[in-house]
Formats: sequence, C-alpha cells, structure tokens
Amino acid sequence: MPPAHPFDDDKLKEECGVYGVIGVTDAANFVALGLHALQHRGQEAGGIVSHEPEQGFNSVRRFGYVRDNFTRHSLMETLPGPLAIGHVRYSTAGSKGAAIRDVQPFFGEFSMGGAAIAHNGNITNAEALRKELIERGSIFQSSSDSECIIHLMARSLQRNIPERMEDALRRVEGAFSIVAMTQSELIGVRDPLGVRPLVLGQVADGWVLSSETCGLDIIGATYVREIEPGEMVVISEKDGVQSHYPFRRVPSRFCIFEHVYFSRPDSIIGGRSVYETRHQIGVELAREAPVEADLVCPVPDSGTPAAIGFSRESGIPYAMGIIRNQYMGRTFIEPTEQIRNMGVRLKLNVNRALIKGKRVILVDDSVVRGTTSRKIKEMILDAGAKEVHFRIASPPTAWPCFYGVDTPQREKLLAATMSEDEMRDHLQVDSLKFISLNGLYRAVGEIEGRDSKCPQYCDACFSGEYPVAPSDMIEKGFQLKAAE
Repeated sequence: MPPAHPFDDDKLKEECGVYGVIGVTDAANFVALGLHALQHRGQEAGGIVSHEPEQGFNSVRRFGYVRDNFTRHSLMETLPGPLAIGHVRYSTAGSKGAAIRDVQPFFGEFSMGGAAIAHNGNITNAEALRKELIERGSIFQSSSDSECIIHLMARSLQRNIPERMEDALRRVEGAFSIVAMTQSELIGVRDPLGVRPLVLGQVADGWVLSSETCGLDIIGATYVREIEPGEMVVISEKDGVQSHYPFRRVPSRFCIFEHVYFSRPDSIIGGRSVYETRHQIGVELAREAPVEADLVCPVPDSGTPAAIGFSRESGIPYAMGIIRNQYMGRTFIEPTEQIRNMGVRLKLNVNRALIKGKRVILVDDSVVRGTTSRKIKEMILDAGAKEVHFRIASPPTAWPCFYGVDTPQREKLLAATMSEDEMRDHLQVDSLKFISLNGLYRAVGEIEGRDSKCPQYCDACFSGEYPVAPSDMIEKGFQLKAAE
C-alpha cells in the first residue's frame, strides 16, 4: 500500500496502536472507534478479535484505514461479544507492504483456551528467539516479531494464559505495550522500561485499554491512569482490574519522541498535555535559537503547536504560510513522473500573498532524510520569500530506533552524516537550528534538563544511547555509539 502522501517516507512512523474493551455490549464497535482515534499510529492495516460465549472467538483483519473497513454493519455483525481487542499498524519488523498474515491481533489456541494478542513496539531479540523456536518445532505463520510471543506462550508450562504471557515476556527484549484477551479476560502489559504508552479507562460498567487517551475520549470513557512500566493488569467482569509487576523494576525510559510527534496533540502523557508540551518546545526553541524575521509559519500539521510557542516567545507574528490540502488521500491517481515531481504540492500549498517579500521562520517537528524540507523551502522561495529559516522542534535524528518506529538505515539519516552547518548548506536555507536535547527535556517538564548518567526518557534516536541493546541488529553488524 502506498504512503498516505508522497513525502510520508520523510517522517518517522510509529509502528502501531493497540486497543481493548471488556464489559460492554458489542465491544468490537467500541474497539473500531478507538482504532479510528489511533489511526495516526498506523495506517497500513488493522484488525479486531472479539469473543462471544456461544460463538467463541471471531477475527477480522484488513488492509487500509479503519473507516474503510470497520464501519460496515455487515462486517461488524461478525464480531459479537462483550470483549474485543484491536490493532492498527505500520510495518517495522516483518515485511514492508506485508501480507495479511502479518496483520494483528494474532490468535493462538492453547490447552486452556484461546488467546489473542496485539503488540505495539519491537522485540530486539526476535530473530534469535525465532531461530530457537523453529529449531524446536514451532511453525510461524507471519514475518512479524510479535508472533514470537504466541509461540513462547505455547511452550510455557504455566497454568493459565496470563502466567504463560508473563513467562513468555521474560524472554523478550526490547519494547512492548501489549493488549491481549482470553475468553473472559482483557490483559494489558508494558515492558519494564515503559518505552511505549498504554492507558486504562472506564466506560459504563466496562474497562478500556488504549495506546493513548484520545482513544478513550472518542467513546466517552473516563481516564483512570497509565499502565505503569513493568505492570501487568488482568481485567475481568467478575473481578475488575487485578494488577501486579512480573518483571524486575528498573528506571523507566518512556519514548521522548511520543511527546514530539507520535502522539496526538489532544492526548495526555504522564499527566501533561501533548499540545502544551509541543507549545513549550517552541518556547524553548525561540530562547535557544532566536533570529530576526517577519513571520513564524508551521509545517502542517505536526509543527503547529511548536510554531505557536515560538511565535509567542519571540514576539514574531504567527501565520499560516503553508496551507494543507485536507483531501489528499491514498486513492489519488497513479502519478506520472511529471506529477510525482510536483510531489509536495499535492499536499501543501504556499499562501503567496502572505509570504512574498517576508523573512520566514519555518517550524517543523523533525528532519529525517531532508527531502521534504528542501521541497518546502523551494516552494517558499518560489512564492517570493526574502529569507527562509528552519527551526526544528527536536534534536537532530542521527540514530535509528529499534523499539517500534520505522526508521531509515543510519546512513540515510541526514544528521548521521552531516553537521548542523552542513545540513543548513544541504537544505540551502539561511539558517537551520534544532532544539538541544536539554531544551527538549526542559519542555517535557524536566527543569534541570537531561540526566546524562540516568536519562529520564529513551532518546536513542537523538543520543545513540540505547537502553536495551538491539541484539539482532548488532548480530548483523550494527555499530553502537562508542563510549565517551
């Protein structure tokens, strides 16, 4: 499936979103709404598994948007019951443009009954586990790293499915936020570092698990709390929420890029509004990298809150200098080479009357390969801008992520091969500045900045300091950052 617009490949993509509901009539309908709210976390495919006591488990997996699949009454009728989980995905581990067998949730039948599992994150020792499991007789149906968990559960000798899941996850390295289900239980679990998000909510007499709080809002659920790093919750209609901590406690390392880009701006993370955090990133950026200019313009849509913060702190007027075409979708005509070269204009257009003769500050969330940045700069200059200054609401992305984000190989990351000045010359702009890592930490509420001895977040994509060694990639020759 093609990307949603011609330059999606110049953004880092979250791997997926997970969602689960128990204790409501037709839980799958609630899950479909929740997945719709989490669509930004994965637009390649989606799936829902439900359980109804008489019919048992039912599953539907489809490529494409939630709205194009899970809104049809005839399809939703095939997913009855008071318990359901769902998943939206991009592909990271596994094949790009994968087969339907790679679409989650995955289902397994065990001696004590069936279970389905949906996983957000990436297992960094998946290839080693897969090799071991195949040698012991496991037969894999997909290329996804998440399927390892099902096979590890099948080989566990524990008495029930939650205990088997604990057993399996102790063998797993990397990042995982998981929503799973048995015939009568909804299960949520986060890895000990808490790299990827997961929240708990309540709707009527039922319970909800969601990757983000915006998934609770859409069904009118009440936010209860975040699932803690290293916590497992087992939820049933009979006993409610049962919580325990099956892993050794370690300092948490939540993904800081969730604050910068991945999460929706109307979500709450760690008690903080994502929108307010991004606004504060713009404030910090204006303090760190001031420049004389006439307008502050966001690169839609992800740069908007930071641009507003930059404008308010600097006193330079905020303006919508670039207008987004909201109707650019996946079903656009197959582009010819000529149309493809127009690329970004299919999605963005410059507000010429506003830009002409002005010194413009463009605020964007990140620079990955730099292809989009160059084309947007050219559009701004074509519209008659006098100067173009880029201000980036994250530090330079110089290292790939191995914890559930689709990142290019390191040599394709602009910041991996160029200094800030070299990137400025490559993009051919008047100035280019990124927020510092300490500035980003201050914006997310760490007033003293980053603790270099024990960082409060996972920031490996900026720092090269991986909290969990990516063992599969190291085996393939990936070079970790040399110790300083």
